[in-house]
Amino acid sequence: MSNNHFNDMPAPNAPSPSRYRFVIAAMVLAGHLGVGLNVFSVSPLLPFAIDDYGINRTTASLLVSVPLLVTATLGLPSGMLISRIGIRRAFTIGWAAVALMSLSGLAPNFITLLLLRSVIGVGFALIITATGPLLMDWFRPKEVLLMNALTTAGLSLGIALSVGAAAPLAESMTWQNSLAVFGLPGIVGLVAWLALGKTASHVPRNVVRTAMPFREVAAVLRNHSVALLLVADAGILVQYAAFTGWLPTFYNEDRGISLSQAGFITGLLPLVGVFAVLAGGAVALRVASPRGLFAASGLMAGLGGLGAFLLPWSGGIYIAVFIVGVGSWLYVPTLLTLPMQMAGMTPERVAVVWGSLLTFSGFAMFVSPILVGGLRDLSGSFIPGLAVCAAASWTLLLAGILLPRNVPATAQPSV
Repeated sequence: MSNNHFNDMPAPNAPSPSRYRFVIAAMVLAGHLGVGLNVFSVSPLLPFAIDDYGINRTTASLLVSVPLLVTATLGLPSGMLISRIGIRRAFTIGWAAVALMSLSGLAPNFITLLLLRSVIGVGFALIITATGPLLMDWFRPKEVLLMNALTTAGLSLGIALSVGAAAPLAESMTWQNSLAVFGLPGIVGLVAWLALGKTASHVPRNVVRTAMPFREVAAVLRNHSVALLLVADAGILVQYAAFTGWLPTFYNEDRGISLSQAGFITGLLPLVGVFAVLAGGAVALRVASPRGLFAASGLMAGLGGLGAFLLPWSGGIYIAVFIVGVGSWLYVPTLLTLPMQMAGMTPERVAVVWGSLLTFSGFAMFVSPILVGGLRDLSGSFIPGLAVCAAASWTLLLAGILLPRNVPATAQPSV
């Protein structure tokens, strides 16, 4: 059955076709790639941090978790404030945050590096949250789904490149300088955005911008389908953050795999995701309901997640990580596009939903690496923490079962 609502759905701002949208597309894709390069780049390097700074695993996990906490804290407020600060300014601040990661090699101690890494959380929140309204301003509805798939693929590719390359880079330079390498594209991106980035010409320039009132935000978040999307995404990312943050160390300590190979295996999660999100976008164009896609994605993430740390042999680990990678990314284009399809949605409301996704999922991702590291310090094993986080991933399967059949047309509560 064809998903014709993508062709028929009216866009709130009805953007007229413009060739400049290809420039905007390149800017948005580069922004997601830049964020992806820096969010988890420290994960394969945690053993170096533990040794150099003389810290335990719980403390080291803050290098992964604190940027996610900042993202979570700023996610919903960013969504509410996008209408006030403007999309261009939001992207400018976001690109500046990514560029600051190039200073990582100058950090003299753990606290300085932790504070510096927290800045990427600002870039994550602003760039991701501002993307939804920007896409609705510049692109047709069917193009928005494609862009959601491509931007998520860019984010996933950035994570894959950094997680896979961080340890090999650290062999040829200090591990702090290897972190700085991933911040260098942010400098280029900031200059390019200042020169080329702009809002759509059809958007009125004389509109008085105000932050969305809390009453309207609450009405959006009370929507049953939106709430299910928030819980499902948070559950998947509990597992994803725990695996990305600690599987390299787990494979190194418990499976006797070198850090470089362990980083490569863990890097399959986002690398597979690059292709999974593109496949997810293609599938979403051909199915009428997202329920089956969510359920299938959740089942793969759940089963593969158990195998990723329970299987004792490397061949099984590769297969399990591959399946987790597919399940963790296949649903994302649909997740991001569904709010745009719901009745009564405006770019400002979509920014609130996307910001809420960052807040809910960001807090979940902040907690999970600390949970795994803390339980490892207490019990002497990574298994308890990884098992708890793997159990959370089954929320996506439940969401696929519980979502209404008519979710694309679900009306928003009145405000």
